[in-house]
Amino acid sequence: MSLVLREVGPRDGLQAESPVDVGERVRLIAALVAAGLSDIEAVAFVSPRAVPSMAGATEVMAAVERAPGVRYWALVPNVRGAEMAVAAEVDGLSVTVSASAAYNEKNVHISIDESVDAVDGIAKVADGALPIDAVVSCAFGSPYEGDIAVATVRSLARRLLDAGATSLTFADTTGMATPPRITALLDSVGTDVGLHLHETRGTGLVNAFAAWEAGVRRFDTSVGGLGGSPFAEGAAGNLATEQLVYLLDELGVPTGVDLARLLEVCRLAEAMVGHPLPSAVARAGPRLSG
Repeated sequence: MSLVLREVGPRDGLQAESPVDVGERVRLIAALVAAGLSDIEAVAFVSPRAVPSMAGATEVMAAVERAPGVRYWALVPNVRGAEMAVAAEVDGLSVTVSASAAYNEKNVHISIDESVDAVDGIAKVADGALPIDAVVSCAFGSPYEGDIAVATVRSLARRLLDAGATSLTFADTTGMATPPRITALLDSVGTDVGLHLHETRGTGLVNAFAAWEAGVRRFDTSVGGLGGSPFAEGAAGNLATEQLVYLLDELGVPTGVDLARLLEVCRLAEAMVGHPLPSAVARAGPRLSG
């Protein structure tokens, strides 16, 4: 199984920021592709009233110059979002369902059962033509309910696959994961899954390393460490793309990503959002080598 880095900055990263106009979002996507990222979560087809920063998804996808070999993903919460994404000719759909009942209600205002039903509807819209990645949020714990049992997460994952999801990603939405918790989940669900890690407690990179050592080869990351959940107090940004690329480079793992160009994208993203990014590698750069 080859390495896949899905860049979520244009969606999950910018979603947590004040709105950035369509042209700048398109520019960010193009810069990420030029740096070597071949999977980009570009937009979310959600209500602009609920998530103002994701307004204009159709316009973004219409303006993006599609690069060969690049998959452009869209987050969709329901059938209507899936229909809009298919019409915009995206290459993949992601849908988030929380293992935490309380978080799911706050995030999408429906129950877990209703979210699973939504995945079934989304799968019918996709009709086998698009991959559907089900992202299980709060997979390592909930800000409202505390620890979530591995068996509970595994059971939800099975239901999502039965509903039509073609792959699974487990999200550490509030940064509660540690290497032992990563290992415990992977022992239960296997390693042919993705991980979406956060840096709330500074463990994102070490969790990624533990998962890599265990055999995981799919990771969601965000340029500069942009992102965070508006529904979980204190939730910090996503694992920074450049930090994982830097680590993998040091391990001798080919990523296809040009780190120097990616750091230029970090500076572009920082200018767009108007504040410093949390990524240590973005601040310090890679180590000097003689």
